[in-house]
Amino acid sequence: MRRLNKKKALNFVRELDAFPKVPGSYVEATASGGTVSLLAFTAMALLAFFEFFVYRDTWMNYEYEVDKDFTSKLRINIDITVAMRCQFVGADVLDLAETMVASDGLQYQPVVFDLSPHQRFWQSKLLLIQNRLRAEHALQDVLFKNVMKGSPTGLPPREDDPTQPPNACRIHGHLYVNKVAGNFHITVGKAIPHPRGHAHLAALVSHETYNFSHRIDHLSFGEEIPGLLNPLDGTEKVSADHNQMFQYFITIVPTKLQTYKVSADTHQFSVTERERVINHAAGSHGVSGIFMKYDISSLMVKVTEQHMPLWQFLVRLCGIIGGIFSTTGMLHSLVGFWVDVVCCQYKLGVYKPKPINVADGRTPLQ
Repeated sequence: MRRLNKKKALNFVRELDAFPKVPGSYVEATASGGTVSLLAFTAMALLAFFEFFVYRDTWMNYEYEVDKDFTSKLRINIDITVAMRCQFVGADVLDLAETMVASDGLQYQPVVFDLSPHQRFWQSKLLLIQNRLRAEHALQDVLFKNVMKGSPTGLPPREDDPTQPPNACRIHGHLYVNKVAGNFHITVGKAIPHPRGHAHLAALVSHETYNFSHRIDHLSFGEEIPGLLNPLDGTEKVSADHNQMFQYFITIVPTKLQTYKVSADTHQFSVTERERVINHAAGSHGVSGIFMKYDISSLMVKVTEQHMPLWQFLVRLCGIIGGIFSTTGMLHSLVGFWVDVVCCQYKLGVYKPKPINVADGRTPLQ
């Protein structure tokens, strides 16, 4: 009784077979079928190979939300060289709340303003990359994915001894400021506290020594990440007048970067530049110097590196193999059907080609 039930169950399962097997005696192998099979297998292999590279690749996903962190400090990373002696210039930050941030975290180093041949070559390459980034925004994703593998963005050390004495001042280091709009500036004289803000001791410096030609080797906000380029890195400005004002209007966007190599809280920024000559007689008022006015966006960007999951890769791979197999099978069957129809017509005499008219050399179809 048990064997009978087992046999009925097997027969029932056999009737549900959606892939019935054709006996080998009913199958005929043809040269055309082999050719189509070879082409199909080749296409499957190529598309599967390319799909594997797509699976290995990653992409950057951007999400936006309101920045709710207003209590932490904002770090400003600075490396600027000014074509004036260090005793004649001072740098500090004054924010929107009239809070003055002293430049205790900055170092003043006497240097030569002109670059060595190696440094000039490095700067030209950096400017070339910056121009490409402005034209091709998608390259920023490449930088995000390779931040830790990139070379340092700072100016390389001088490989030769300069023949002239130091004529410039390199101001480098970092500052911590409040997360409100502010103004980082470099101008004549050292900064001193003032009840209504702050002031710079510029009275003892002659106007003839004013020269705010400068080079921004690095300027970033937040955590400093090696290999990540910023919009002003490599910028160089040459002053055409002693009383020259350079202004940079910066909009900072808090950014959380999450890749397979690094996780950091940094900041991206966009910048607009403006420069003019200070001439009070002509109505162009102001103070000579370098002014970087920054504002912080209320939106935060989350940049996450994503990867295709394994299950999606397998589904796409099955779709490629099944699609090519089914398509080539239908095409081969359709072509074989039409060939069989034409052959039957020839055998039955339904279709007979008309003879060629030798007199004019044309067929009746012409």
